[in-house]
Amino acid sequence: MMNLRVLVIDDHTLFRAGLESLLARREIDVIASVGDGNEGIRLIDELQPDVVLLDMRMPEINGLGVLSALQEKGVSMPIAVLTTSADEKDLIEALRSGARGYLLKDMEPDSLVVALRDIVDGKTVVAPTLTPILAKVVKGDFIDLDESDSLFDDLTPRETEILRLLAEGQSNKVIARNLGISDGTVKLHVKAILRKLNIHSRVEAAVLAVEHGLKKSQQGESVS
Repeated sequence: MMNLRVLVIDDHTLFRAGLESLLARREIDVIASVGDGNEGIRLIDELQPDVVLLDMRMPEINGLGVLSALQEKGVSMPIAVLTTSADEKDLIEALRSGARGYLLKDMEPDSLVVALRDIVDGKTVVAPTLTPILAKVVKGDFIDLDESDSLFDDLTPRETEILRLLAEGQSNKVIARNLGISDGTVKLHVKAILRKLNIHSRVEAAVLAVEHGLKKSQQGESVS
């Protein structure tokens, strides 16, 4: 297994130093560690890490600002927010802004390593303690579910099925295996979904689907 190349953006120097040490002992390379969001954006372009660990609360430009800037630049590498904030608005906004993960700083180091590898593999990972917030979203506590009727009208049945699986955090490979189609076919469907929903990333699509209660259980479907 190749070492992951991680870039850390966090304004707390002692936390960065401790995180570097923890990750190094677990064969993960911290190729850069900075306390300024703008510097982090520059280094992401320059170093092309496998994954970025991003703090939410920072001066000058915060985590959401960094995510938005990276979206505008078309950066496709996975970004994982690593924060002390368990605020439901921060979670939803981070995922909407393209974060592939939302993790809390009090998690176990080994769990962080597993989460990073899952995120690089294409999964969306949210801290287990925050799953009740996503459950609230699914129940419709944040939106008027009646709006969802027209939102997904342009999707084909297959695209809707794939969107439901994206909402569960499944990677393209897992979706392909579950549906008995190729990875390439899944990618084409995902591109069509993003175009029709006028969004920029699969994470945004997944969050949108979760917010509007689009999930397999609504249709009584099962995937073996």
